[in-house]
Amino acid sequence: MTAVTSLKRKVLAELIGTALLLAVVIGSGIMAQRLAGGNAAIALLANTLATVAGLYVLIEVFGPLSGAHFNPAVSAVMVLRGELHAQELLPYIAAQLVGALLGAWLAHAMFDLPIVELSSKVRAGTGQWIAEAVATAGLILVILRAPGERAAIMVAAYIGAAYWFTASTSFANPAAAFGRMFSDTFAGIAPSSVPAFVIAQLIGAATGLALHTAFEPRKPRVGHPNLVESSGEHGDAR
Repeated sequence: MTAVTSLKRKVLAELIGTALLLAVVIGSGIMAQRLAGGNAAIALLANTLATVAGLYVLIEVFGPLSGAHFNPAVSAVMVLRGELHAQELLPYIAAQLVGALLGAWLAHAMFDLPIVELSSKVRAGTGQWIAEAVATAGLILVILRAPGERAAIMVAAYIGAAYWFTASTSFANPAAAFGRMFSDTFAGIAPSSVPAFVIAQLIGAATGLALHTAFEPRKPRVGHPNLVESSGEHGDAR
C-alpha cells in the first residue's frame, strides 16, 4: 500500500468516524429531549449513555484504520509525540471538521429537522471554559496513559463521567464544538461560544500532554491495534 493510499484510507476513516460520533451525540440528544418530558437530568443521562456506547464502538472499529482520533486536539498531540506524521495533520483536521458537519446534518435528517441551521444555545463563562480545559486535559491523559487493550473503554468511560462532572458537559473536542454549532438542539452550541471553547480545549490538550510527560514513561503498549504500529502504519489512540 502506497503512502498516498494509506493517507486516503486514514482520512476517510476519520471523516466517517467523526460524522458518526456527531450523529450519535446530536441524535441521542434530540431523542432524549423528546422523550424526557422536560426532565433535563434524564435527557442528559440518555445522551451520556448513547455517547459512551457509540464512542467505544467507533474507537474499536476505526482505531485500526486511522487511530480513531475524531478530534483535532488529539491529532495535534499525536504529531507532537511523533505518533502521527506532521504532513497528515491538516488532512486529519479537515476530515474531522467536515465529518462533524456531516454528522450534524445526518442527525437532523433522521429526525426531520431543518438540515442547515445554527445553534442559539449560548455556552459561556469562566466555569465553562475551565471545564473544557479540564475535560480535554483528562481526555489526553487517559489516551496517553491507558493500557492499550483497555484504551477504548477507558476513553469512553472518561467522556461519560465528564458529561456529569464538568460544567460544560465535556465537549473536549474542537471538531465536536464545530459540528454542534450547526444544530439548534439539546447538544448545540452557539457560534459565538465556539472560539473560547476551542481555546480552552487546546490549553487543556497541552496540559494533558505536559502531565503525561511529567510521569515516568510507560513501557511501549502492545496488544491493541489502536495504539501500536501495525503493518508499518501508525495506529494512534483517539
